[in-house]
Amino acid sequence: MDSQKEALQRIITTLASKNDEIQNFIDTLNHTLKGVQANSSSILLELDEEFDGLYSILDEMKESMTNSIKQEQARKSQELQSQLSQCNNALENSEELLEFASRSLDIKEPEEFSKAARQIKDRVTMASAFRLSLKPKVSDNMTHLMVDFSQERQMLQTLKFLPVPKAPEIDPVECLVADNCVTVAWRMPEEDNKIDHFILEYRKTNFDGLPRVKDERCWELIDYIKGTEYTLSGLKFDSKYMNFRVRACNKAVAGEYSDPITLETKALNFNLDSSSSHLNLKVEDNCVEWDPTGGKSQENKVKGKENKGSGTPSPKRTSVGSRPSSIRGSRDRFTGESYTVLGDTAIESGQHYWEVRAQKDCKSYSVGLAYKTLGKFDQLGKTNTSWCIHVNNWLQSTFAAKHNNKAKALDVVVPERIGVFCDFDGGQLSFYNASSKQLLYSFKTKFTQPVLPGFMVWCGRLSLSTGLQVPSAVKTLQKHENGMSGSTSSLNNVMQ
Repeated sequence: MDSQKEALQRIITTLASKNDEIQNFIDTLNHTLKGVQANSSSILLELDEEFDGLYSILDEMKESMTNSIKQEQARKSQELQSQLSQCNNALENSEELLEFASRSLDIKEPEEFSKAARQIKDRVTMASAFRLSLKPKVSDNMTHLMVDFSQERQMLQTLKFLPVPKAPEIDPVECLVADNCVTVAWRMPEEDNKIDHFILEYRKTNFDGLPRVKDERCWELIDYIKGTEYTLSGLKFDSKYMNFRVRACNKAVAGEYSDPITLETKALNFNLDSSSSHLNLKVEDNCVEWDPTGGKSQENKVKGKENKGSGTPSPKRTSVGSRPSSIRGSRDRFTGESYTVLGDTAIESGQHYWEVRAQKDCKSYSVGLAYKTLGKFDQLGKTNTSWCIHVNNWLQSTFAAKHNNKAKALDVVVPERIGVFCDFDGGQLSFYNASSKQLLYSFKTKFTQPVLPGFMVWCGRLSLSTGLQVPSAVKTLQKHENGMSGSTSSLNNVMQ
């Protein structure tokens, strides 16, 4: 019995010690639980503070991380609550067993005492208090879910407005004007790897020097140029100059404009002089068409206008547009079989080029030059004051160069477009295949007075293209033409 009491005493001591451990553990769990709550709240607060410093695009990430923390909090709380419940149950059972064991010490009857001792032993063996793990399944540490956005904030703080690109510098030496194309080249004053593209702006002007603020023409724009050079092609040079400026752009903003540059784009521009054209020709600015009924209808119009009183000038004396009166409206209208129209601008110097396209079924036409003194009955190429090439598609096809009523047959195919080159100072008039730049024929002479572009058309239509530079290919051919003009001697000898 004494041994049994001693054993029971040891059990009671163990139980008491265990109860203390459990209580301590319960206190630990409660503290941990509070720590989880406090730390979770703190972490959430810090998370809020971190996300408050970020842009709204991080809201989804914030919500996700918040959910993670709450899930971890719930997981740990559930684990701790479970352990806490188990410990409370074990403690309750252990206290009941301890009370039963204490009462058993007062049993006097040996048999009853032995029975009670056995029950206590069995209950102690099966007691949950001895099967409990007194180590928390989770800790109150939440640092694995803490956030620190200081690096990200620092990165965001380094973000600044993209620097405005500096103004490019146009290099006049690298710019080229040729063949009705303009190539503009520029460079940056210093390397800038943030530049995405360039914008080139240009406009036509008749003023030399810097662009005028009140220039009558607007700037035209070429955007998204990736390189530092751009070529404008297929231009009509109907102004003396063109202004150019460039600006660089990064992903956000466009920089300052470069200093503008003015390039000369001089070319001969003229229209057809309807005031002196044959009445059977329907004339527009750059087009002339044979009109078999034009004579009668236009004569009636002329008479009607002349009879309206002295305040209305005769069509013979009417100048068109802003051309000088010394060129337009001061000669008689062509008549008879001279189905002729002249250009409204005289050539007095320099080298010039223009092109003519004939309607495919045009029966007869001529293209050339003439002095202003060409008579109203005179036909192109039949006087010593005019030079031309003549195409005849009526009855039989002929292609010839004509001057002073002499013709030189040309053994070449008539091109769709004829290019006309006039070197006034050099005394040269040349005709080319405008597409291939094949030389068709050249006249050599000394022009003694200003010349006018001349055109004749019968049963057909001619279209005129002006504002063209002398093509580079033509300039190259001119350097060698003196040695190639022997075949034209039969006409050259009679030129004036």
